[in-house]
Amino acid sequence: MVDIKICASLDDLRASLTPISHYFGRQPVDEQIKTLQRVMPAHRVHAAWDDGRVVGAAGSYAFELTVPGGHVPTAGVTIVAVLPTHRRQGILRQMMRAQLDACRERGEPLAYLWASEDTIYDRFGYGIASLSAEIDFTRDRSRFYKTTPVPARTTLLPLTEAEELIAPIYERVAAATPGMFARTSDWWQARTLSDPQWRRGNAGELTCALLELHGVPSAYALYRMTPSFDRGVQMGSIHVAEAVGDSPEATQAIWRYLLDIDWMARVTASVLPVDHSLLLLVAEPRQLRFNLRDGVWIRLVDVGAALSARSYEPGSSVVIDVHDEFCPWNDGRWRVGPDGVSRTENGPDLRCGVSVLGSAYLGGFSWTRLSQALRVQELTPGAVSRADAIFRTQSAPWCPEIF
Repeated sequence: MVDIKICASLDDLRASLTPISHYFGRQPVDEQIKTLQRVMPAHRVHAAWDDGRVVGAAGSYAFELTVPGGHVPTAGVTIVAVLPTHRRQGILRQMMRAQLDACRERGEPLAYLWASEDTIYDRFGYGIASLSAEIDFTRDRSRFYKTTPVPARTTLLPLTEAEELIAPIYERVAAATPGMFARTSDWWQARTLSDPQWRRGNAGELTCALLELHGVPSAYALYRMTPSFDRGVQMGSIHVAEAVGDSPEATQAIWRYLLDIDWMARVTASVLPVDHSLLLLVAEPRQLRFNLRDGVWIRLVDVGAALSARSYEPGSSVVIDVHDEFCPWNDGRWRVGPDGVSRTENGPDLRCGVSVLGSAYLGGFSWTRLSQALRVQELTPGAVSRADAIFRTQSAPWCPEIF
């Protein structure tokens, strides 16, 4: 019989990585395990044990997530896997049950994740909450539609000195961008700025560029260069891991820096917001090869607390009849509006499953789009439009890294 238990030691944590490592084709080295422990202690991991061996695991980081108008303690779900020897035995469901119960006990109203497969998490109440963009284009077609001269100065920083200067930039952007989470110093050192050989693949070392406007640090870029030549012709590429600017001018300037690096023929980036300004900055947006995929998925663990934690635009409230089979404490009718969130016995305006709330929560998908996809039932004429008005956000949600 499989037993689901919280990990209690570093050895347990090491064993819990066995299932996810199986699918990546290699077991983690001690350095990876120690790095993971800095940002996800053993007690945040549930492991499935069978006859003394871990056959499945699910962990979560402790995040402070930016949501429209606020911040919410959130479980950043990761390392979820079941060995192929134990698939289709209900182990994943047991781990999800234990994990969401633990989130509720810890007072984390939300859980969110990047899905390895987009068919897994809907049945546990997660809804696709954002889109993520990829670009891959040639530098010789990277001219901007209009270049606005700015007094910018760019400096290359040693990774050991970068956190102090770039973390405040990230914090300013994260505080205003739904979907981003606050980074601790441990996260910066163990994750964002860590550059072990096993992370590089065939690419070069992680490079950090700091951009100053008017002498003030305003943007940064983390990137890897992969040089290549074909009979003397430059064929190299730059992969942008993260480029963040705290203003439109800073964002334009840091991308202009990246696009002007010599010896590189192509520039790629894989986790960009769907409304990234590059689409309108470049003169030939088609050349970006702007591709979309699903981004983060959101699960409202405590519907009342989660909905109350975000703000709403002025407008009339709506009553949403929520069905949540996996977390039945959320079942019921919820009045949502700029004046607050509460349970109600009034007749519902909208009816939906809890995963739909996850899709609408950060503003990634409008109620109109969800209704057009037949995921929402409008019970009162005009209710979808009212919900759109109060849930509206100024920017698309974005999480800049896959965790």
